[in-house]
Amino acid sequence: MRASRLISLVLLLQARETMTAAELAEELEVSERTVYRDVLALSAAGVPVYADRGRAGGYRLLGGYRTRLTGLTRDEAEALFLAGLPGPAGEMGLADAVASAELKLLAALPPSLRDAPARTGQRFHLDVPGWFREAGPPPWLTELAGAVWQERTVRLRYRRGDREVARELAPYGLVLKSGTWYLVGRVDGHHRTYRVDRVTDVEVGAETFDRDEGFDLGGYWREQAEAFLRSMLRAEVTLRLSAAGLRRLRHLVDAPFVYDEAVATADGPDGQGRVVLRLPVESVEVAYAQLLTLGPEVEVLEPSELRTLMVAAAERMSRLYADGEPAAAECRRSAVAEGCPPVSGSR
Repeated sequence: MRASRLISLVLLLQARETMTAAELAEELEVSERTVYRDVLALSAAGVPVYADRGRAGGYRLLGGYRTRLTGLTRDEAEALFLAGLPGPAGEMGLADAVASAELKLLAALPPSLRDAPARTGQRFHLDVPGWFREAGPPPWLTELAGAVWQERTVRLRYRRGDREVARELAPYGLVLKSGTWYLVGRVDGHHRTYRVDRVTDVEVGAETFDRDEGFDLGGYWREQAEAFLRSMLRAEVTLRLSAAGLRRLRHLVDAPFVYDEAVATADGPDGQGRVVLRLPVESVEVAYAQLLTLGPEVEVLEPSELRTLMVAAAERMSRLYADGEPAAAECRRSAVAEGCPPVSGSR
């Protein structure tokens, strides 16, 4: 365990040049006192770790010291090939680069691990596009990916509704969500999101832009995705659910955080073991279609419009199942009984 931590400490200093004891402790998930002991152990073993003192100080390796550690484990080697699954990289025009990197990695592996890419390919496959959707990257994805890598400004034309608009922006990153690519760019000091399949033209500029290194693409996307889902929830319903209905409701709600918030603010079970909660929904019509699947496990209390729809659906369903013989029940309601099967027990 300690040997692995010492190796990680050296590799961290190689990658980042200078790190404080606090930063090393956070990365290695140990105390600063443990970092001090590990540095002493490395120095005793001949690794030239030097401590710069002062506010801008920290630990660093002297003289461009580089470790020649090549002891990848099988799990590590297979994980590296897993990161290069075909698909998104190829769509961004990086298929050749990924293939070249895999060849170099394969050449560096010992013979006992050279089956890693085959093992990975036989066990994992990434199929990015959603169902019932045309496969293939959007037309301008490669150009936008190049601009993101090179930090070059772009001027694009973009479909918004029934018209096109022009935007000049600094492309910060690309996000692949459920088979759809999105471009995150900075426009007039603010970050905006654009669907790449709605881009009709791209002109990559010669100028580069100064990237805000504090920008967190993953954090920005999570915030935007949650804000988008919340913006769709324009109505609210009050439900009374059985324990089974409450469990099944989780799978009907598009945004898990909406379900969690609704459950957290709900009252405890009543005398019949049912829970009353308020749930944001997209619309009464959408809620009606979703809640019907819960059947008798849910009772709509509000709004009255939705409750009326649910009552009418329950009455229609009750009439359909009023007789044990579905065809005979339908025939009795029909003005023309010709061709109906005989009712059980009739002559």
